[in-house]
Amino acid sequence: MLSVTVSPKFQVVIPKEVRDSMGIESGQKIQMLMYRNRIELIPIKPMKKMKGSLKGIDTDVVRDEDSV
Repeated sequence: MLSVTVSPKFQVVIPKEVRDSMGIESGQKIQMLMYRNRIELIPIKPMKKMKGSLKGIDTDVVRDEDSV
């Protein structure tokens, strides 16, 4: 488990190991969520990088019959 220190300005540095494994780049936006007793950081990927990420996904959806 990695730990970081909060600076006097309440800033933290994301360790290089984590940045590299998540593909986080300088200036990239990160979404912060508070869930129960923890903080989650989620990298926001540009839409251009998302192109093709859903290729091959099964788009068949079972639907209920329409009612009249």
